[in-house]
Amino acid sequence: MNRILSFTSMAVAGLLAQAHAMGQDRPNIIYIMSDDHSAQAISAYGGILSQVFSTPNLDRIGNEGIRMESCCVTNSISAPSRGCIMTGQYSHQNGIYTLVDGLRPEQDNFAKELQKSGYQTAIIGKWHLKYEPTGFDYYNVLPGQGRYKNPVLISKTDREGQTCPFDKTKGTVYQGHSTDIIADQALNWLENRKKDEPFLLMCHFKAPHRSWEYAPRFASLFEGVEMPEPENMYDTYEGKAQYAHIQKMSLENMNKKDLKCELPTNLSRDEFRKWAYQRYIKDYLRCIAGIDENVGRILKYLDDNGLTENTIVIYTSDQGFFLGEHGWFDKRYMLEESLRMPLLIRYPKEIKAGTVNNSIVINADFAPTLLDYADVKKPDYMQGTSFREILREGKKPADWRDAMYYRYWMNGDNIHHTVANYGIRTERYVLTFYYGKALQKAGANEIEYTPDWELYDLEKDPMEMRNIYHEKGNEKLIKELKTKLLELKKQYGDTDEQYPEMKEIEEKYFW
Repeated sequence: MNRILSFTSMAVAGLLAQAHAMGQDRPNIIYIMSDDHSAQAISAYGGILSQVFSTPNLDRIGNEGIRMESCCVTNSISAPSRGCIMTGQYSHQNGIYTLVDGLRPEQDNFAKELQKSGYQTAIIGKWHLKYEPTGFDYYNVLPGQGRYKNPVLISKTDREGQTCPFDKTKGTVYQGHSTDIIADQALNWLENRKKDEPFLLMCHFKAPHRSWEYAPRFASLFEGVEMPEPENMYDTYEGKAQYAHIQKMSLENMNKKDLKCELPTNLSRDEFRKWAYQRYIKDYLRCIAGIDENVGRILKYLDDNGLTENTIVIYTSDQGFFLGEHGWFDKRYMLEESLRMPLLIRYPKEIKAGTVNNSIVINADFAPTLLDYADVKKPDYMQGTSFREILREGKKPADWRDAMYYRYWMNGDNIHHTVANYGIRTERYVLTFYYGKALQKAGANEIEYTPDWELYDLEKDPMEMRNIYHEKGNEKLIKELKTKLLELKKQYGDTDEQYPEMKEIEEKYFW
């Protein structure tokens, strides 16, 4: 009997040792995400703003790892994108269609999968998914959008186990700027974590979300500097679908809070755009400067504590953002500046430094990819695909996707006057159906909105100024793209069961 007990004890001890070794081998993960950070505002991407502004710490992640050039969001708005990242599912699968929806505590997510496999998990900063975060051993998050100055953060202790939507009156007030405080809290958690277990830390900055309130130390940044303008800032929307003419997210729609001064009343449209852009872009980039500085603090902590080699560091944003392109700010539409997310990843053990890749990846791929690195099998509920092979090999596998499916569900937005739309983006073309509903309010008037299409050739027209959908000679291409669009719509299970009006709209306007 004693020999049997001894053998059993040895076997258990061996399994524990094996599990411990596995935990040591599996990489740590630091996932850093900002809100509305456009790739044009990261100098590693080489946009026009890199002439006057650099992000050395963000660039370091890409320079020591990989820069993804074609990472696309599946629904360009905050809560739906965050829900997609957590679940690996499209909006119509996880139920997070718009800003009023949230990730319910009982729903599966990739943090839960990592937690079950032995990872210690934490999220700090912007959550924006309405309900209490689950799958995390520790959280300290902003309620809703949160505020830039002296923000409130809500932790598990503050919540006392409640899972209803967050009560903004509960939490701890921290003195200072939110970007600094979120980084402080992330570093504090890193310092006090269990040192013998792999970890997932999600560090989510509020910046550079509207209304672009930067830390005071950056007030003089860009003083006296004339910022370079996008070449299509004075777009008149000729040839574009009607949505472009009724939207209210143009620079001339900015308010006193956005621009932090009284607005001039004697300027033409183009003059106002020029004036507003200079104020807007400087404040926006001042917010980015704070992010870059604090990302540098996190990278230094990894260096100083011997964690650099075995830690995956990811930097991204919840979607893209217009920085004056087409005369706009905000996101929502399937044009490149809104659709494309920055994505920089460093993992010295497996990703070759200085790699640049153009493969189309989507935010639904993030969860499966991180699980892949943690040796956790992708759950059946996830719709994304691991792109670990792309990161390791630096090139697209033969069987990788050649197109992605997008759908923005919010319609009749009273602030931005945007319309619902869906479409497909390939390596060369983007085809979008702006369907909306019957009416859009524009001031005191109601405008009959007619569903319409846009098609852009990204190779010939990267600024997306010429809509070639209605031009003769493109019929075959349009048919091929629409066929592929319907295939992807079906593949991802988007059946429009929750939107019966779509059948009539598609019958009238699709073909």
